[in-house]
Amino acid sequence: MENMHCPECHSALESVEVGGHCAACNKDYRLEARCPDCHQPLEVLKACGAVDYFCRNGHGLISKKRVEFVPVAG
Repeated sequence: MENMHCPECHSALESVEVGGHCAACNKDYRLEARCPDCHQPLEVLKACGAVDYFCRNGHGLISKKRVEFVPVAG
């Protein structure tokens, strides 16, 4: 988890199994996949061990390299 920061205090998030943890706030965050074009949540498609991302807002399939992962409270 490179360059991920806490949405509240902006401290660096530590990578944990389900997302990120802010030691300063003592809060856990899950990572949400978002479209790099419209910044809306993506649908995650899993089949045969592959993971793909689909934007329902007209941008179609999104490459894993382009997906934005955003920390959200969870």
